[in-house]
Amino acid sequence: MSRDLFIKNEFQKKWIDKIEDHKESLQKYAEKNDLNSEFPYENINWLIEEGYTKIVLPKSYGGEGATPEDVVLFQETLGKIDGATALAIGWHMGVVGQIYQEKLWTKELLDEFAKEVVNGAIVNRAVSEAETGSPTRGARPSTNAEHKGDHYIINGVKTFTTMSQRLTHFLVGAYVPEKEALGFFLIPRDTEGLSIAENWNMVGMRATESHDLVLDDVKIHEKYLVEVANGPRGNNINPWNLHIPAVYLGIGQAARDYAIDFANEYSPGSIEGVIADIPAVQQNIGNMELELTTARHYIYSVIDKYLNPSITDAQIDVELGVAKHVVVNHSIKIIDIAMRIVGAKSLQMERPLQRYYRDIRAGLHNPPMDDVTITKLAKKAREERNNIQ
Repeated sequence: MSRDLFIKNEFQKKWIDKIEDHKESLQKYAEKNDLNSEFPYENINWLIEEGYTKIVLPKSYGGEGATPEDVVLFQETLGKIDGATALAIGWHMGVVGQIYQEKLWTKELLDEFAKEVVNGAIVNRAVSEAETGSPTRGARPSTNAEHKGDHYIINGVKTFTTMSQRLTHFLVGAYVPEKEALGFFLIPRDTEGLSIAENWNMVGMRATESHDLVLDDVKIHEKYLVEVANGPRGNNINPWNLHIPAVYLGIGQAARDYAIDFANEYSPGSIEGVIADIPAVQQNIGNMELELTTARHYIYSVIDKYLNPSITDAQIDVELGVAKHVVVNHSIKIIDIAMRIVGAKSLQMERPLQRYYRDIRAGLHNPPMDDVTITKLAKKAREERNNIQ
């Protein structure tokens, strides 16, 4: 089923058309950026200039009040065009959307930062660490915030800081001893003691430049301790995180499109006509379509259920995780089938399928992890049976 089946209003259509109309420019440097691990500055700058990064702000703060459903549609569209651009900007969209929907900060700070976003600021959380991993699993970070007078002194190293070279602000997770909890500090890029390690060298999502963030005696006023987390962050119900699988759905769509176009045009000397006429290839195309349709219906069904609540928070929490699991794993299958259709040519570096193959696997390591989702499903199933009995 086409993504267009899920467009519900003019606001969604406006932004999808705007992104699609700019497709050629957004894809222009995708191959070069991937090969050289170079960030897509032109794409991110265009999105900021067009106002994309502020649409998740409520209208009262100068935004357009975009919902998680809007963001899923837009991020799928971007993901189909350039996965690295989509995943990078998606973190900002999800972070800002959640902060303002849930009013996680004080009114003063919400007012202050909204003005920054309207003027082009972009932000991401800096949470993971090499030794402790992601706090979504409940690990205590080694990054430490020491309270001195009316300031905090922060020291530590954060990994997987996507968009590190272009962010204007970092939401740094650090352990706050007097609160015995994980705290988040809003830190501007030009703060003394903050630096980027420039060590991102991965197989997939190379252009996101998700370098380590180094904090060496970073001094920040206590008012910029903007959040204090109680319990593992993975326990929070956050539909804005669907920006992640939306990107991978777009990559799956791109692989499907490429494989079908190839099959409709490729005519080896061993057959008459094109390979799309071969029954086995038609079966592969049908299987791709089945995987894509299943994934797309699932993610849009879940976000619709969230916006039009008919199930409990406990149920929607599980469903959000399942949406990510379904989309990423189905998209991996789609790309595998697409490469079988294209054959050995799919491994050629000048063809995008090999990039889709590498990029899609990054989804397995974005939260929530598959094992967490499966464990929650098992727990839910057992509880349901116990309640019946």
